[in-house]
Amino acid sequence: MAKVISIGNQSFESIREKDNFYIDKTNFIREWWDNDDTVTLITRPRRFGKTLNMSMLECFFSNEYKDRGDLFEGLEIWNDEKYRKVQGTYPVIFLSFAGIKGNTFELSKKQIYDKIIELYESNRFLLKSDCMSDTEKARYISFLEKPLEEDVSFKLNELSNYLSRYYGKKVIILLDEYDTPMQEAYVNGYWEELVAFTRSLFNSTFKTNPYLERAIMTGITTAEYSAVRKFAKQTSNGSAKAETMSKESIFSDLNNLEVVTTLTPKYETAFGFTEEEVFKALDEQGLSDKKKDVKIWYDGFRFGSKNDIYNPWSIINCLDKKKIALYWAESSSNGLINSLVQKGSSNIKMMVEELINGSTINVPIDEQIVFSELDYSEDAVWSLMLASGYLKVISSDALTGDRTKAVMYKLALTNFEIKLMFENMVLRWFSPAKMETNEFIKALIVGDIESMNEYMNEVVLNTFSSFDTGKKKSDKKVPENFFHGFVLGLMVDQTENYIITSNRESGFGRYDIMLEPIDKNNEKYPGIVIEFKVINQRKENSLEETVAAALKQIEEKNYDAELIKRGVKAENIHHYGFAFKGKEVLIDGR
Repeated sequence: MAKVISIGNQSFESIREKDNFYIDKTNFIREWWDNDDTVTLITRPRRFGKTLNMSMLECFFSNEYKDRGDLFEGLEIWNDEKYRKVQGTYPVIFLSFAGIKGNTFELSKKQIYDKIIELYESNRFLLKSDCMSDTEKARYISFLEKPLEEDVSFKLNELSNYLSRYYGKKVIILLDEYDTPMQEAYVNGYWEELVAFTRSLFNSTFKTNPYLERAIMTGITTAEYSAVRKFAKQTSNGSAKAETMSKESIFSDLNNLEVVTTLTPKYETAFGFTEEEVFKALDEQGLSDKKKDVKIWYDGFRFGSKNDIYNPWSIINCLDKKKIALYWAESSSNGLINSLVQKGSSNIKMMVEELINGSTINVPIDEQIVFSELDYSEDAVWSLMLASGYLKVISSDALTGDRTKAVMYKLALTNFEIKLMFENMVLRWFSPAKMETNEFIKALIVGDIESMNEYMNEVVLNTFSSFDTGKKKSDKKVPENFFHGFVLGLMVDQTENYIITSNRESGFGRYDIMLEPIDKNNEKYPGIVIEFKVINQRKENSLEETVAAALKQIEEKNYDAELIKRGVKAENIHHYGFAFKGKEVLIDGR
């Protein structure tokens, strides 16, 4: 009989007591303990079982579960007598920053204080023991009564001291979702304040803590920040010149830290489900016939050298609801990604369009994501998207061993679920003008030039206020590229009728956008070629001249060649020129 699937239950104790559906990840206990690393940071995308695994570690090591070996009976770890003796023998401090989402530094700081206060409250029994002096007990009580009047940075260190004395053993510290407050700080503009606070807390907890046995932190990223430091350097003529240095890690003081990212060959199968585990679960739940579709929708993640990793949240929901649908992409925290793409450069938008269309992109990846660079560094955006699980590695210099240049990665959208997420994301950008957008597409297909111009000059201008048309004012391609990306976004929902491509070779040049009808015999859907041009004020006196030049280029470069080659009749191909000056647009066609 198939086991009950408990959606959203991240308590290992509860799942095991109720004998709910569970995929055995207890080998992670052995793997981590045998590695003997003092402090480990493991990054994985959201909803990949980090919290459940941390709960599992707590249940295994904590002396609060000393007599709960039953929770592990029948699981892999319990087959090893060595580890049966370890279970329930350590004091454990377990806290999660998943709920730290304040929109100000003071609020986030208070929320972190509250988490530590909860730990002190749960260990009040220490006050009745002989392991603490009267002064220490007074300080303990004072912190509970007036926490905000004290520096919380050393409180986990102090608690480690008390627990270590009480149990006669050093403590294990588990910190789940350490970087959630970091992301909130970036979004809400108090990054530097939170970083300074967090560095002090982490330093006292994980480095200068003589009472620490082992520690694990989990998160999505290995967050860094740019700390600009100015200093005076004496020049040859005796003057002082200001210079700057930047890019520091919040973990820079932790020389005992082992960092395990999605690209690291360590703990490859501990988070996420392997294909073997997924297919076995489908068989048990009577869904054997869904394997092919499940693989298309949810496979594609890669950790270290291990391919074919599936998203647990999607799989569990699929098993529970007996149907394939969007699960992880809609529930995961993708607001930051959405914002970065929407407000990013035209190049980012066009590269996302390439990804949606099934192409790959080649970009340098830095696993040390600098949040302060997200506003201006495209590389940082792609690095965050890879760490967050939206992209997968196809190949890289790192995999081939080429270290003579910056490591370049060939990336693609992870799977079909992520593809749909991005398509829906683009459509939501224009949802306030959805009716008008539909009308624009209709006008494009039937050749209604007047309606196309009306849409572009009324609706788009209102929408553009939330977009960035580019920061390099000197770059004449910026407005052209932005309109390019924008129009592509309008066409996302036409993938059932058209194959949409951009910047591809055809004839004697490269067209901007081409719509190839899937049904070549249905004259309702013509072939479409679009060329964008920004006005060249040295050569052209009006937008009319610019749009005429765009249409002339389509004909002279014979952009129709590719469509004709693919079976589209020449008489059923529409040409459109888009000419613009700033936000002023003129469209013409033939």
